[in-house]
Amino acid sequence: QVQLVESGGGLVQAGGSLRLSCAASGRTFSRYTMEWFRQAPGKEREFVAAINRFSGNTYYTNSVKGRFTISRDNAKNTVYLQMNSLKPEDTAVYYCAALNSDYSISGDMDYWGKGTLVTVSS
Repeated sequence: QVQLVESGGGLVQAGGSLRLSCAASGRTFSRYTMEWFRQAPGKEREFVAAINRFSGNTYYTNSVKGRFTISRDNAKNTVYLQMNSLKPEDTAVYYCAALNSDYSISGDMDYWGKGTLVTVSS
């Protein structure tokens, strides 16, 4: 069982930055591919970024490439999402998720956090 707790969300002006953190319980964190998804008001949840469990390879949805960076610290059981040059369309609840496999954008994850709200004002 893995529990995920996100933090770092908040209100920021367009062009600003935020860093989201996701702390995981358990001793098997390094075995999981870690991903971030988001869900904007009135929209479906979408894949944002992933960091593969063994290779450390990273993947991003096109709309955040060059602006967001996903990273992980296995010693701290934590995954991060550094978000720069934020835009109003980045406003959403951001969810951390864990997958005991290579990355997937389908949303069929093994564990989910409860989410943290990011609001970007124009």
